[in-house]
Formats: sequence, structure tokens, C-alpha cells
Amino acid sequence: MNSNQKLSVLKISWVKSSLIIGFVFIVIGLFLIFVFKFFEVSKTQLFLDVKGFVREYGLAGIFLATVLAGTVVPLGSPALVVAAASFGLNPVLLALTATVGFTIGMTINYFLACHLGRPFLERKMKTGELEAVTALWNRWGWPLYVMFGIIPVLPVEFLALVCGLLKTRIQTFLVLSFAPRLAVFTLLAYFGEALGGWIGFI
Repeated sequence: MNSNQKLSVLKISWVKSSLIIGFVFIVIGLFLIFVFKFFEVSKTQLFLDVKGFVREYGLAGIFLATVLAGTVVPLGSPALVVAAASFGLNPVLLALTATVGFTIGMTINYFLACHLGRPFLERKMKTGELEAVTALWNRWGWPLYVMFGIIPVLPVEFLALVCGLLKTRIQTFLVLSFAPRLAVFTLLAYFGEALGGWIGFI
């Protein structure tokens, strides 16, 4: 095993950057929550207009955003789910819509990597990192994929590329892309609903 293969998950740059971005979003999100609560933003006309728009078009927007998020566009789908739920979208429909969208995005990644091969992945990540991720996949396999799917800030969409490159079973890929994200998005949707009630959005 060479030095690149000895890299742990946390030493891979796109994993580190995802964790840093996730931490920054959490801090900004907490700050905004207290700003919204303190200044009673929910009573402003602008908020009421935004709330009406989200309730009218929110599920379609979440679907499109999560498809893009599943294809390595950094849209922060977990934060979008929390925000949409805080505006009063049905948490069950919201979680299901977000999960289907994200799974479609991940499947696009899978087939792109499957058909375009290694050169396509090397445009997304460094060669050494690709080797490290492949080594981690060969060692841990599906449990690694499920772990990335359950922890919202980890970039599971990159592992979808590796699954496509290695031509892993598509049936298993679809189940393990859908199930962990459904659980995560459901929890986030109900959290967002409770948060919206506390702030006064709902």
C-alpha cells in the first residue's frame, strides 16, 4: 500500500473542505436563527411573501435543488430541507421529495462515472485522492457509503462517482443512496418544523 492509499478519510481534501463548509453553515445558521427570533422577522411583509412563495413552489424547488446537490453542486441540501420545513412545508412530503431528488442526482453521478471512466473522476479530484478513496472503498465498501449518507456534511456524492467507476451493483447503490438520506431528511424536516414553530415562522 503506497502513501496515498494510507490517507484516512479526514485527510482527503474534499472531505476536509466539506466538513469546514458544513461547520461554517452551522455557525451561520445558528446566528440567523437567533437574529430571526430576536427581531421577529416572521411579522414582516417580506417574510410573509417569501413564506407564501415557499409554500406554493417549495417542493418543486427542493426537488430541483437536491437533484443538483446530488451531482456535486454544493447547494447544501440538508440546510434547504430545514429551511423549507421551517416555512411550513409538510415534513413527510418534503423528506420524500428531497430524498428522491438527491438519489436521482447521485444516480446521475454513478452513470457519468460508469460511462466516462477514470478521466472524468480525475477532473473532480486529484489522482492521489482518487486512489485513496478507492482504497478506502475496497476496505470498507458499503458501510463507508452508508456513513457518508447518514452524516449530512460528508460528500457522499463523491462516493457515488467511485461506485460508478467501480461498477458496483446498481440495485444496492439505489437502496443505500435512498434509505440513509430518507432517514436524515426526515429528521431534518421535523427539526425544521419545530424550529419554525419556535421562531414564529409557522
